[in-house]
Amino acid sequence: MNLIRTTIVLITLGVTALTLAQSPIDFSGTWVLNTKKGENLGMVAAIQETLVVTQTAEQLSLAFTDVFQGKTSTRQVTYDLGGKPVENYAAMGDRSETVSRWVDNQLVTTWTSEGAIAGTEVVRTETRAVFDDEQTMSVTSARGENPPMVMVYEKQE
Repeated sequence: MNLIRTTIVLITLGVTALTLAQSPIDFSGTWVLNTKKGENLGMVAAIQETLVVTQTAEQLSLAFTDVFQGKTSTRQVTYDLGGKPVENYAAMGDRSETVSRWVDNQLVTTWTSEGAIAGTEVVRTETRAVFDDEQTMSVTSARGENPPMVMVYEKQE
């Protein structure tokens, strides 16, 4: 009986250690959008974007600097990594509620904002991932039945 208990305790400790060792991806750094590697970018293909990401255990902060048609704009977005809703503003200035969660090593954020018709909502799902080289990040943005937009960023040293 003691052998069985000892085995169960060791297995439990092993699973706990593996779970703790699998920390989420750290997106921190300065990233530059490479529009040549993206998909379904539309007008985003004409933007020069630099993204500075800071990350703690509790939150992810994104500072965007965009240059479009010679004009520079900035915006700040913050995600709660524990899944709490946060108010943010989308690139076009729409007020949105964002909720983020980890799915494997990807950060999935749902953006919900008011639709153009009173009483409707627009929901967009954003999936952020870093490739194995840790120098490339993708952000896939999907809304409804539309083909997803894929933005690819390269890390700057």
